[in-house]
Amino acid sequence: MQKHGSKMQGVSGKQREMGLQIMRPKRSVVLVFGSFDVLHLGHLHFFAQAKKHGGNLNVVVARDSSIKKIKGRKPFFSEKERVKLVGSLKHVNKAVLGNRHDHHKIIKKIKPDVIVLGYDQLVDLRKLFEKLAEFGLSTRVVRLKKGFKQKKHKSSKAKKFLEKNI
Repeated sequence: MQKHGSKMQGVSGKQREMGLQIMRPKRSVVLVFGSFDVLHLGHLHFFAQAKKHGGNLNVVVARDSSIKKIKGRKPFFSEKERVKLVGSLKHVNKAVLGNRHDHHKIIKKIKPDVIVLGYDQLVDLRKLFEKLAEFGLSTRVVRLKKGFKQKKHKSSKAKKFLEKNI
């Protein structure tokens, strides 16, 4: 409830006297994961599409150590830089770093209503659904059908271009 001075906006005097509050519908919590190293238009499209599935978009940014382990290289931007960049985007309500040891723990903490996966995101779905069941969550998992101009706006292509030209 927003307050302006001593009056609550959207609440009449009679409602205030009776102690009534206007309940706004809860927005679903949407969760996405990724490295988000070298942001590009494909990422922005991904965030916009994910947000359509609930409105309250939480982004888990991979740790530097996870990227090195999974991709065999260090990220271009540090985890602190990446979480700050992602968190500053208009579609993102909250950006957090993933857990250092168990990347599923953050799901238990955030308790999303929906997890949105990118069209090309590699995820062990069996393991993900096992963890959701273990955590007692009835989270819906959605995979986006395609990316935004995916032949051009792809992290691997952006990184190759930067390596050649920097």
